[in-house]
Amino acid sequence: MKVLSYAKNQTGCVGLVDLPVISDPRGDLTFLEGDRHVPFPIRRVYFLYNVPVDSERGGHAHRELEQVVFALSGSFRIKVDDGTSKTEYWLRNPRKGLYINRMVWREMDSFSQGAVCMVIASQYYDEGDYFRNYEDFQKEVTGKFEN
Repeated sequence: MKVLSYAKNQTGCVGLVDLPVISDPRGDLTFLEGDRHVPFPIRRVYFLYNVPVDSERGGHAHRELEQVVFALSGSFRIKVDDGTSKTEYWLRNPRKGLYINRMVWREMDSFSQGAVCMVIASQYYDEGDYFRNYEDFQKEVTGKFEN
């Protein structure tokens, strides 16, 4: 059994998740299961919608939480920064998500009209898990890489 179907980048901090699809003349059905299609037990799911096209979301990192982000409808860009490299991803296919490991700064923008973003999270909401200031995140990441 194939447990995870995501390919991580060189740092292991982000990767693409490819979900299965069952297609027939009535349409497509896609599903996901925790620990099988995402690399963690699912603790929280939330949605972003009615996002104005010129808005930015994210702008934070998590100390412990892992996420997989999907564009269920429309498209948007996610910029990720793990402290050593920065990469951009465009999400526009509901079967393809972006896995974001802990300690990765993320910013989302360029939402298309009517875009719907679904986020699968490894932890329950905890404000203490967030870095909301980029400089604080950089100090923490730099300290971790120096050890």
